[in-house]
Amino acid sequence: MKLPIGRAWEERVDKMGNRSRGEAERSTARMEGELYKGEDYKTEFQPQNYLKTYYAFDSGTIAENEVLKFNLNNLFETFSPGGMGGDILIDIGSGPTIYQLLSACEVFREIIMSDYTELNLREVDKWLKKELGAYDWSPAVQYVCELEGDRSKWQEKEARVRRTVKRLLTCDVNQPRPLGSAQVPAADCVLSLLALECACRDVDAYRAAIQNLVGLLKPGGHLVTLVALRCCEYMVGSRKFFVLSLEQETVEKALQEAGCQVLKCQYSPIKYSEAFCLNEGFCFVVARKGPGA
Repeated sequence: MKLPIGRAWEERVDKMGNRSRGEAERSTARMEGELYKGEDYKTEFQPQNYLKTYYAFDSGTIAENEVLKFNLNNLFETFSPGGMGGDILIDIGSGPTIYQLLSACEVFREIIMSDYTELNLREVDKWLKKELGAYDWSPAVQYVCELEGDRSKWQEKEARVRRTVKRLLTCDVNQPRPLGSAQVPAADCVLSLLALECACRDVDAYRAAIQNLVGLLKPGGHLVTLVALRCCEYMVGSRKFFVLSLEQETVEKALQEAGCQVLKCQYSPIKYSEAFCLNEGFCFVVARKGPGA
């Protein structure tokens, strides 16, 4: 997941429940096409389609909204003031999204975002710079502000995210140094949501990727991850992308083998809409790096 633009980026900061039989058949047919993976993300992944499908929130499908709420609620609990925090948070596999930082921006001095593709980094950069055509995250921002007690402060929240994100880097979780040659201090927290299962070809690669992320942490630092369980593929527009099918036990074991103590593993049976993604629940995990890891 290494791109030649990495150094340049351092300098910039239907409700699916009651579908008709015909709709169900069409969605099944869509899931039978070519399967994209790995290098394909550089050319075939469409950030705007991805955002409109999975993060529309107010106007989106019920299933996708529930997934996002589950994520935002857990992130709010994890990064509430007085809990986890520190100097540096590294977000690995950020994608074209910023929702994952809405709570963390309150308790970390600096956030480093990273992704495999130039397309996703450009999409994030558009939002950070308030450029024309940037995705509108305000419904999600308002939701988090409501969790914090004052929905009206959403513009202040957006400004804080923009101030706290200091760098955009390229990453490859399959490399021992996921951020390549970038000079990055050891992190207090590494965040990686819905990313590793898309980047790793098999369970051995997943275990190695977890080890690589733990290597970015200070001793005692935290790894926070969200995994779509038993998922094999997902749709972005008309394109179907590979996902490594994982069990909750596999995730926990990989973290333990990497020298981490699992502090929280929150399971939810919620699923994406079948037209977009086939999965069987999620687990949100918080783990702490041990002294010998």
